[in-house]
Amino acid sequence: MIIGVPRETKQDEYRVAMLPVGVQLLVQDGHTVVVERDAGLGSGFGNQDYLQAGARIVDGTDEIYAGAELVVKVKEPQPSEIVRLRDGQIVFCYFHFASSRSLTKGCLERGIAAVAYETLADAQGRLPLLTPMSEVAGKMSVQEGAKCLERPMMGRGILLGGVPGVAPANVLVLGGGTVGSNAARVAAGLGANVAIMDIDLDRLRRLAETMPPNVTTLYCEPHAVEAYAAQADLVVGAVLIPGAVAPKLITAELVSKMKKGAAIVDVCIDQGGCCETSRPTTHSDPVYVVDEVVHYCVANMPGAVGRTSSHALCNATLAYCRELAALGLDGFLDRSPGRAAALNLRDGVIACSAVAEAFPDLAP
Repeated sequence: MIIGVPRETKQDEYRVAMLPVGVQLLVQDGHTVVVERDAGLGSGFGNQDYLQAGARIVDGTDEIYAGAELVVKVKEPQPSEIVRLRDGQIVFCYFHFASSRSLTKGCLERGIAAVAYETLADAQGRLPLLTPMSEVAGKMSVQEGAKCLERPMMGRGILLGGVPGVAPANVLVLGGGTVGSNAARVAAGLGANVAIMDIDLDRLRRLAETMPPNVTTLYCEPHAVEAYAAQADLVVGAVLIPGAVAPKLITAELVSKMKKGAAIVDVCIDQGGCCETSRPTTHSDPVYVVDEVVHYCVANMPGAVGRTSSHALCNATLAYCRELAALGLDGFLDRSPGRAAALNLRDGVIACSAVAEAFPDLAP
């Protein structure tokens, strides 16, 4: 199979979808790997690294999209890439279709087979290709949130962990999955008072057993969300319904009741965000203010730490990429229900129920 690895074109995206070792293994498997020039620079890999691994380096994306049977990316195709996609071409990356009608419609019209990292599941129902970037984003959310609380960033002017004689910040984490648990641990490690909410009682019990003593676990219901958000200095949105639009747990009215200079870091913005006042931002222009509350809604947070993120992502995706290349699309999907769940679009038809629910007029 001919496998193409384009350079990411999303703004402020520094990750690469394949490391040189992945190229080497795929070439050993008998495949041809074509890598766009400078695709790995943001992650610390030069063109020579890929050449030595057996890749063919090309200038520009045209040759990759024209010839590749399988395109391996990090982020969803941008408008300039969508027009280059071909009917029947397999694209393996993060799509997050439910948050973007234009992306969904564009990919449907191109007739690609969209195999999404974020909905691929293992035998235990976990999301192994979403997990590593959720770990990175969860840790980054507190790092960025602490910065947003500084006065030059229009925040309240407080230190997350406080100092002796001065109270620490109150942090509310919405969602106790991979993003939320990592955010809570980092916030707790910095000395903040942390509350983490979820609707899964078994998960809350596990968190209660493993979290530091300055983390409180709470059942996520509207009254609790309102009470704790109103007292929070930092709110981290970390809710997830795989493949679906994130539920809006923080209303615009609630934002208006929050402390002036408080911060919201909406990690689930790539699935539409869990706050009504959230809208996607970029690393170049990451924040905006609504009702004197600072909003940080960067849709590709892990892209800022490309070296760490690319290693973590490719460690998880490589085995599945080799399998997809070896078995072909149908063989890969037939391997397990979790692999079948990765298929979001095919032949102009939506194959993922969550995406179909988000855009019923685009579904058959």
